[in-house]
Amino acid sequence: MSSSDLTLSVVIPAFNEEQRLGPTIEELAAFLDGHGWAYEILVVDDGSTDGTVALAHRIAALRPAVRVLATAPNRGKGHAVRVGMLAAKGAFVLMTDADGSTPASELPRLLRPLLLGRAAIAIGSRYAPGATPADQPQWRRLWSRLANVFIQRTLVPGVRDTQCGFKVFTAQAARELFSRATVDGWAFDLEVLALARRLRLRVAEIPVAWKDDRRSRVRPWRDLWNVIHEAATIKRNLDRGVYGLPFAQRFGT
Repeated sequence: MSSSDLTLSVVIPAFNEEQRLGPTIEELAAFLDGHGWAYEILVVDDGSTDGTVALAHRIAALRPAVRVLATAPNRGKGHAVRVGMLAAKGAFVLMTDADGSTPASELPRLLRPLLLGRAAIAIGSRYAPGATPADQPQWRRLWSRLANVFIQRTLVPGVRDTQCGFKVFTAQAARELFSRATVDGWAFDLEVLALARRLRLRVAEIPVAWKDDRRSRVRPWRDLWNVIHEAATIKRNLDRGVYGLPFAQRFGT
């Protein structure tokens, strides 16, 4: 498939991102325009209380490829991503954070295994060999490692980085996963990857460049507890068949 045939949807969840959203959209649009790709950018506002929605509408007025989906009240990043994924029209759907921590130039690396039919999902990784993450505060490295210890043991063993906000899906995989997903909070990535494993959808973990944004809204210990709690709920839901998977898929046989 050539780039001129490529239809890409980009989902950007946003909550009070008035300061960071504009530059991220501009970088994405410039990169995609420069490569001649057909695309749409879906900004999914998660009940912002600042000027995020107004800004997004101003950008959309200048860039017809931008769509704004405003939701209220605030329910969490997982809910916003789910809304965007199910509204996307592209053959491939990219989820990226409003802070632009992973540059748009990393997108071709993620798309390659999907275009070659080697995977249905590709996830950016800050910890896979070849990644170039920026220096992180000690608390954030510790937070990530502690969360990953629990995750590795319960849901997605072998995946080095479940939380990097740069993931791309085929349209079919996006529909299969996000029509079943239920988690509104931080652990939505875990739910989607765990469901992908149960559905036997191939996942490629791709090393990416990443920069730390010191304005991150992560609340270290409270969010760590929430992720662990949500991960335990996901595991319980999988075991109980809450997601409506066939018996063989549900139990991995």
